[in-house]
Amino acid sequence: MADEQTQTPPSGDQPADSASAQEGASLEGGDEQTTTFGQPAGSGNANTPPPKKPGGIKGFLSRFSMYLLLFVLVLVIAIIVVVVAAVKSNSKPENKIGDQTLTQSDLGQLAQSDVTVGDVKQTLSVQSNAVFAGQVLVRKDLQVAGKLEVGGSLSLTGITVSGDSVFDQIQVNKNISVGGDAAIQGQLTIQKSLAVNGGGTFNGPISAPQLTVGSLQMSGDLALTHHIAAGGVNPGRSNGNALGGGGTASVSGSDTAGSITINTGGSPASGCMVTVNFATKFNATPHVVVTPVEAAAAGLQYYVTRNTSGFSVCTANAPPAGATFGFDYIVFD
Repeated sequence: MADEQTQTPPSGDQPADSASAQEGASLEGGDEQTTTFGQPAGSGNANTPPPKKPGGIKGFLSRFSMYLLLFVLVLVIAIIVVVVAAVKSNSKPENKIGDQTLTQSDLGQLAQSDVTVGDVKQTLSVQSNAVFAGQVLVRKDLQVAGKLEVGGSLSLTGITVSGDSVFDQIQVNKNISVGGDAAIQGQLTIQKSLAVNGGGTFNGPISAPQLTVGSLQMSGDLALTHHIAAGGVNPGRSNGNALGGGGTASVSGSDTAGSITINTGGSPASGCMVTVNFATKFNATPHVVVTPVEAAAAGLQYYVTRNTSGFSVCTANAPPAGATFGFDYIVFD
């Protein structure tokens, strides 16, 4: 009778494990008034069904929203990764050059054939001294951070020097053009002619076996330790009336200096014996200095008339007939 009172028949809507739990509780207590899930027997909540999960369209939408959120999150992460990779690939590394050591086999391969080492983005660094037994060709610019020493001859199609340069010896076989000032500390030797279009200033002495100038202007004294040779075209001459019948005259020298020879004829008279005609006219009336040669010429009362075209040697008294007289002259502008 006790077993029949304590067992509660399971409801159609109550789960089987709930009925088993009630049955176990009745067997242990032997009490008529038993509880199911902590509730008194006979309560209406003992047959309440468990809550149902949402289904249909609402459940589908709930699951779709979760998947969409995960897809968007993954897409954002992928975009960030792609952007970071693109920025790193475009950025140029600064002072980060990978080192690569050349083995003895690599060096032997370089010596036996034309081998390209690396590319334009790589740098070949030689830590020790390098000796090239053959020719070295640089297809692009050559930059030397230190001093450049050339033991032999240097052949260049063109050279541009922006700073100061020091040359122990330099030889130019063709033309040399200096756009700015040139300072020569030592001796300058020119094998051929020197043409200067502008002015020249020399603080020291000038030594030359021959110096030809179109015009020479000196602001100081002129010191000559050797002879003065006055060269130039021989001037012309014309005989004067004072020579007498059959008298002759000759001139040798130049416009600057020369000698005059006078041979009187019969019955010479006073007046001009000879006129020297300059090969080149002077800009103004020059200074003419005439000196008699020997006593015969000194005995004449001679004088000079002059202009820009020439000068005349005259005498105030009648010279003797059939006599020879000599005069030297110097002309200054």
